Amino acid sequence: MAEKIVITFKPKQVTKRLLGVLSPRSQDVINGRYGLGAETKKMTLEAIGQKYKITRERVRQIENYSIANIRKSKEYEHEQPVFDELKALIQSLGSIVSEEDLLKHISKDKSTQNHVNFLLVVGEEFHKEKEDDEFKHRWYVDRDLSKKIHESLKKLYSSMSDDEIMSESDMIDSFLEHLKDVSEEYKKEEVIKRWLSLSKSVGKNPLGEWGKMSSSNIKAKGMRDYAFLVIRRHGSPIHFREVAKLISELFNKKAHVATTHNELIKDPRFVLVGRGLYALSEWGYAAGVVKDVIKAILVKNGPLTKEKIIEKVLKERYVKENTIMVNLQNPKFFKKMKDGKYAVA
Repeated sequence: MAEKIVITFKPKQVTKRLLGVLSPRSQDVINGRYGLGAETKKMTLEAIGQKYKITRERVRQIENYSIANIRKSKEYEHEQPVFDELKALIQSLGSIVSEEDLLKHISKDKSTQNHVNFLLVVGEEFHKEKEDDEFKHRWYVDRDLSKKIHESLKKLYSSMSDDEIMSESDMIDSFLEHLKDVSEEYKKEEVIKRWLSLSKSVGKNPLGEWGKMSSSNIKAKGMRDYAFLVIRRHGSPIHFREVAKLISELFNKKAHVATTHNELIKDPRFVLVGRGLYALSEWGYAAGVVKDVIKAILVKNGPLTKEKIIEKVLKERYVKENTIMVNLQNPKFFKKMKDGKYAVA
């Protein structure tokens, strides 16, 4: 959550003084375009054009002329301390910051945010890059630094595998590896995280783990994805009842025990390793029931003693030794050799 920053000026009073240099119609056009009046919703060029029975292109001209006239006015010169304060604020946030993050830092009030946004548009030292496929709407005051941040975020994304998950500290370290020739004053955790949040390609899941936004590990879509994150975080085999409970606690999603169990059964990412106990297949657990595990061990290692088989199966499954012996003594699947070792039948 963005921490509110106290500004020394009143944005609505500043915009009122700046708009005072314009004709009533120009003021009305600007108020509509930027949501500066009682209605905070911004009007389209078409809507304003219909209101005045002029083309959208004419509305755009009026908007551009109005901003140019404000910039040439004595009132604009008089308000320079306000623009200096806004510039210092953006610099303190990292010199490039997402529009949403910046406005939330200043005020939660939509109307006030609209007035600040207008001041950013009018201020000649502020530059906006519009949202695209890779990045959110963002404002910057340092062109060279902005370019470096964009390039570093692209390199960071390219360096990550599709389903990679990393801790926040690892993500920050990884980003810093791609970030060259940037002043040490910016290399603070809160600034780095703010820069990372500019990207629409990387992000974090509700557990605070980072990765590609296209990955189900980051943008979890259903019970199976939530279960995967829960079990991975737990770090060892866990009962499906506990998985359902943790999904409810960590993701605030209603997880029925039976539904959770069904989803775990269907997904190859999970392996049943004991009675109701599930592990991740990426941890190296073999798939299948106990007899399948014994068979896989014997195929890989050749004939083994029962002690060795029990030892290897217990690394794969949370079962009683007796369960392993019962399976091993099934002549349909396994045979005991003259030397006492067991092999696949």
